Amino acid sequence: MIVTTNDQLEAFRDCGKAVAKAIRKMGEALEPGMTAKELDDLGRAFLESEGAQSAPEQVYDFPGATCISIEPVVAHGWADARAMKAGDLVNIDVSACKNGYFTDAGATFILPPVTPEKRQLVEAAKRARDRAVAAIRSGASMQVIPQAFAEIAREGGYSIIENLLGCHGVGETLHDKPEILAIPDKRDKRKLAEGMVLAIEPFLSTGAEFAHDGDREWELFTPGCLTAQFEHTVIVSKKGPIIVTL
Repeated sequence: MIVTTNDQLEAFRDCGKAVAKAIRKMGEALEPGMTAKELDDLGRAFLESEGAQSAPEQVYDFPGATCISIEPVVAHGWADARAMKAGDLVNIDVSACKNGYFTDAGATFILPPVTPEKRQLVEAAKRARDRAVAAIRSGASMQVIPQAFAEIAREGGYSIIENLLGCHGVGETLHDKPEILAIPDKRDKRKLAEGMVLAIEPFLSTGAEFAHDGDREWELFTPGCLTAQFEHTVIVSKKGPIIVTL
């Protein structure tokens, strides 16, 4: 989608604010023994209080209002009775629709005790997202996004999950064009255009290059490796990125 009016921009900010607040509130509530269902119920209640609806349920009939991935699940975890344990990596991915517009964001948390290995991975995944976001501006190559991921991954000795998109369009639908691979592609000559709405989400890992299906639909794993994800929805402008999920 291309944002062309200030009303559209404000609508995205409104939806993005609800998504970002939901992630913060859910992250603050994390504690050992809490179940994914309990955390999801909290996220659902907050989105509804903001006048927003769960995008995964609305679009895909997903088994939860949000995606809660408790280690070893790395993405698209179900809202079920599984309980979190001390030391777990927990990814919270929230996407919502409000007044006809969609936004998408995510963050990875660690339940104490926090090991250096997990802390460094989570910090690197966040830096990868933030470096890619900082490079966004109209006229720039779309490849600035995977290039930023690659730089941070090299610096920390991490791998990038290649079979999950590094960026996808979002707007009046949850997943839209453009789609940008998570790893650099010299053949991709596309440019970022003013007003594009993008969800930017690196998955960094301690060695995995691909996420694998589990026994249940949607859930993804990186066997033997830790993986972390962070995501923002941004709007491209001449002056740089407009982050709406803050």
